[in-house]
Amino acid sequence: MPQVASLPLLLALHAAFAQAMPLPPVVSTEAGPGLKVTPDKSYLIPAAEIIGFDLVLSNVNRQFSSSSDYDVSWRSIRRNLRGPWVIDNDPFKVNQFAHPYQGSLYHGAARSAGLSYWEASAYTFVGSAWWEITGEKTPPSRNDQVASGISGSFLGEPLFRMAHLVLNGKGPISTYWREIGAAAISPALGFNRLLYGSRFDGAFDDHDPIYYSRLRVGINHVTRDAAGTAEAPKQNVGEIDYALDYGVPGQPGYTYDRPFDYFSFAAVLSSANGVENLATRGLLFGAPYSAGDNVRGLLGIYGSYDYVAPQIFHISTTAVSLGTTAQWWLSDRFALQGTGLAGLGYSAASTARGVAIDTDYHYGVAPRLSMALRLIGGDRASLDVSAQKYFLGRIANRSAGRDDISRVDTAFTWRLAGHHAIGVKYVWSHRSANYPTVGDRQQTLGTVGVYYTLLGADNFGAVDWRDGTVH
Repeated sequence: MPQVASLPLLLALHAAFAQAMPLPPVVSTEAGPGLKVTPDKSYLIPAAEIIGFDLVLSNVNRQFSSSSDYDVSWRSIRRNLRGPWVIDNDPFKVNQFAHPYQGSLYHGAARSAGLSYWEASAYTFVGSAWWEITGEKTPPSRNDQVASGISGSFLGEPLFRMAHLVLNGKGPISTYWREIGAAAISPALGFNRLLYGSRFDGAFDDHDPIYYSRLRVGINHVTRDAAGTAEAPKQNVGEIDYALDYGVPGQPGYTYDRPFDYFSFAAVLSSANGVENLATRGLLFGAPYSAGDNVRGLLGIYGSYDYVAPQIFHISTTAVSLGTTAQWWLSDRFALQGTGLAGLGYSAASTARGVAIDTDYHYGVAPRLSMALRLIGGDRASLDVSAQKYFLGRIANRSAGRDDISRVDTAFTWRLAGHHAIGVKYVWSHRSANYPTVGDRQQTLGTVGVYYTLLGADNFGAVDWRDGTVH
């Protein structure tokens, strides 16, 4: 359970160190004619980095936090090794955001040292357990193990691949700034490139995926407020909203043999509450399919991490789902892209009394449904609709009550010229809870926003396998 303030401190120190040191020279890993180069990898480097990071983080927290939780000793380590593992209720942002981010650093350290996704996932899981036992004197936490050890990989892999997109992208950006940008997205990757240059470059090839990205900057206004919280929601909120779809189905020759060869990433920063939304979903196991000449898709098992924190409640879940992602050409110019998932997750949600106290939430095993659709009209416009439904309390801890949470996000985007577009967005967040001690509670928040949108390309990500282009 690291203090949130310590992570930005460590990242700031790392960024200062990276800028003070010259970037390592890039060494070619291409083999000569008839020769084959085995990609380099190291099992020792990420192990040492994870142990070293945990040691530094624990000591930084000990020095700069007011908590005694980090007064680790051999006695506390021996006690934690014996257990038992417990459920803690540290602040929601610490457990459900900071821990997954910490786990993503473990994952990035292993991936950037040449290890595969599953090898890196094992390092992430063990690294989380190492922190729970040696990083704090408090009893190890089961919910933190899920957040860091599993969510960390579901978040860390997209960050690792996005950093590679920055490193290998086209355009006039210099190599130096590409390295800085990649390190900001995946600090562990940047750290290892600083120390080892291009030593591990040959270990990962992204296979040149087709992807769609967009960045929105705008302002939201509350249009419906039935919050039922201790504090009234802010009525006008600034927002930065980024999304990326990676490995869109239909690309000729692209394969889905590795976890997260397809993934979706979304992040929303709000002036009202910081991180309002952070979500990833990626194909763990699956295969492509086709239906006639106009449909291409993927079917398989997905891993997902959701952190949703509008002003009226908090919900976070780590889930495994069965689902599909597909694109359907409705006509020569109109295409429909979509993903549908149904699965089961380990979730945390704020209780019926509101969110005035950041430790006021509970855990449970929760079914999860999600759907995302994008209707694309050539290179001019798109209509996006996404919805999530969480049924917290339906399976585990039924006697404590239920907590049904829904969120619907709709947006229309109109391209003006080149990469520049404008858009409007409406978001509806709703929570229906019932607890024996407080009865039924309903919470609803609706917001409408106007946005400037920067597109990643002059299109909306529709793949045309008929002529190999993107629209």
